[in-house]
Amino acid sequence: QVQLVGSGGGLVQAGGSLRLSCAASGRTFSTYSMGWFRQAPGKEREFVAAIRWSGGDTYTAASVLGRFTISRDNAKNTVNLQMNNLKPEDTAVYYCAATSQNWGPRGQSADYWGQGTQVTVSS
Repeated sequence: QVQLVGSGGGLVQAGGSLRLSCAASGRTFSTYSMGWFRQAPGKEREFVAAIRWSGGDTYTAASVLGRFTISRDNAKNTVNLQMNNLKPEDTAVYYCAATSQNWGPRGQSADYWGQGTQVTVSS
């Protein structure tokens, strides 16, 4: 059974940091791209960052570039999202996902989704 289990969300003040993790299991993801998406209340889901499991190429949304960093830990089969200098507008539920294709802007091509983890940034 394929599982993506996201963790690490929480409440933080503006300017603070959080680290999200996504533990992947149930299949080999070496040919997949792993992504993080987020959805704020009343808004569409949006792309945050992605990384190719093989090769490690990364892609980051302009809105978080320079503040968020995506990485992978092959030994632990996890994908991490380090979020620094958080802003209130980063408040959302963050989802990890996996695709064997190219990412659409709202994760339309995802084969698997994690359950989501809440990130709340207070001003």
